Amino acid sequence: MESFEQNDGNRDELIIQQQREIEKEISDSTPLVSEQLPLNCLRAEYEGDEIFTAKIQELAKKYKFIRRTRPDGNCFFRAFAYSYLEYLISNNSAYQEFRKLAEASKEKLVQLGFPSFTLEDFHDTFMEVISRVSPENAEGTAKVQTELHKIFNEQGYSDYVVVYLRLITSGKLQEDADFYQNFIEGDFTIEEFRHQEVEPMYKESDHIHIIALCTAIGVGVRVEYLDRGEGSLVKAHDFPEGSEPTVYLIYRPGHYDILYPN
Repeated sequence: MESFEQNDGNRDELIIQQQREIEKEISDSTPLVSEQLPLNCLRAEYEGDEIFTAKIQELAKKYKFIRRTRPDGNCFFRAFAYSYLEYLISNNSAYQEFRKLAEASKEKLVQLGFPSFTLEDFHDTFMEVISRVSPENAEGTAKVQTELHKIFNEQGYSDYVVVYLRLITSGKLQEDADFYQNFIEGDFTIEEFRHQEVEPMYKESDHIHIIALCTAIGVGVRVEYLDRGEGSLVKAHDFPEGSEPTVYLIYRPGHYDILYPN
């Protein structure tokens, strides 16, 4: 009996390992951020599914393009960063404000107790990326957009941006711990949640991550939820509530991609 249970456990482990390898292969063969694609490309994924087909049709009345992100658990942060920097390329005053905020963010995190030596490299790379996509670049908007796409598909740069945004999010949760504790499910303390669910790479994001990040840097995000909810309408939520969105994302269970309004 003991040996049967042991074999059964080994078989389960092998199945799980095989599943992880398949997921990794799919993930690694997908660009970190894709080119812009027509929104209707989503239909191919849900062919024969009347609920999703009807919802995609409704969504197409508001959005013309989608840009996919790699499904690796970092998709919210990567999609957010790409979309917001793309917006800033053609909005110089918002870019200058964000650059100042980003510059000052390291000192703020140090004051919250984050070790300076841990932040240094991530902050330096974050500022380098922001500089490389400046709207004041003499080569023009199209060149800067090409540069942005190139940066976000280089794993080193792309992942460092994600790490730094995770740290900013964690800092905001710490700063306003009393408020955010109300949103945390289960027996997690804010401290545990930050260290286990926010700061590590490849951890998926929920409402609390979005609200904290958007509040920390003063950016509005609209998330369109494509799921099996009732009716043919796709529900949209703005974060923080009542804000004017500059970033548009689509959420399907476990994954975020970038949307482009008509």
